[in-house]
Amino acid sequence: MRELKLLTGRAHPALAKEIAEYLDIDLGQVVLSDFANGEISFRLHENVRGNDVFILQAHFAGKELTLNDAIMEQAIMIDAAKRSSAASITAVCPFLGYARQDRKAGGREPITSRLVIDMMAAAGADRIMSVDLHSGQIQGFFNGPFDHLIARPTLLRGMADVLQGEDVVVVSPDAGRAKSAERYSSDLSCEMAVIHKHRSTTQNNTVEAKFLIGEVKGKTCLVIDDMVDTAGTLCAAADLLMKEGAKQVYGIATHGVLSDPAIQRVNDSAFKKLYVTNTLPLSKKSDKIEVVTIAPLLGDAIRAVYERSSVSALFGGQNQM
Repeated sequence: MRELKLLTGRAHPALAKEIAEYLDIDLGQVVLSDFANGEISFRLHENVRGNDVFILQAHFAGKELTLNDAIMEQAIMIDAAKRSSAASITAVCPFLGYARQDRKAGGREPITSRLVIDMMAAAGADRIMSVDLHSGQIQGFFNGPFDHLIARPTLLRGMADVLQGEDVVVVSPDAGRAKSAERYSSDLSCEMAVIHKHRSTTQNNTVEAKFLIGEVKGKTCLVIDDMVDTAGTLCAAADLLMKEGAKQVYGIATHGVLSDPAIQRVNDSAFKKLYVTNTLPLSKKSDKIEVVTIAPLLGDAIRAVYERSSVSALFGGQNQM
């Protein structure tokens, strides 16, 4: 009989274990190591012939792997499953690497997110699953099923207690996130505001929040974004909102990349709390950062694909960022 097999690379095994426990299955037996010259060695230690194989890998630079290693490792695992006669292979990428490079922003630049998708397809992936892409158009780079999962319901449930009874306004930290902020405000039945930001022309990874469009005085502000990398955008937004008379400010982002000096910026910022999911492992702890697990969402989506049922039904058909 066709079975569900969940395999994981070395980038985020804790998430894979949590998903396996949620699905009440065992993680697939694999051996991953590095050759002396840095090449990745992989071997499947169980039969996957005729089975539906899900290969999970967060594209993340951790202690054992660089981000590029993580992508290559997933491609190698897909290739091995393909050559082992798996019936179907789904590349589960909770955080898709290079997603911000989804178009040519200037002359003579690559579209690297397309290259990453092409690598997964060339390796043998029949399907790709990811959470809150930086740009929804990336789904069109893959000539096959692409399950784009939305973390908004999960995150809102995770912070429901702190928003209970508050006069909330959802804030987009820049114009590019306005559509996403509109969906958050619709779910919360509250108002929204938008910040116009200006990136410094003299310092890298430095953002100045310039203008606020909307009323936030005396309100609890919820600043939303798809990811927090160096935290410059979110922290600049939080500081501006407090200057504009906000009662308190919370941050919410799906992917906690948190590259240096993000943790320090969050700790020094006006945020009361920043909520992220565990699509990526949290490299450093902070009292201001709260992690909401994404494992049940990924588990439900994997089960739906395996059972040939609707993934969109998990969101009531509203699986849009």
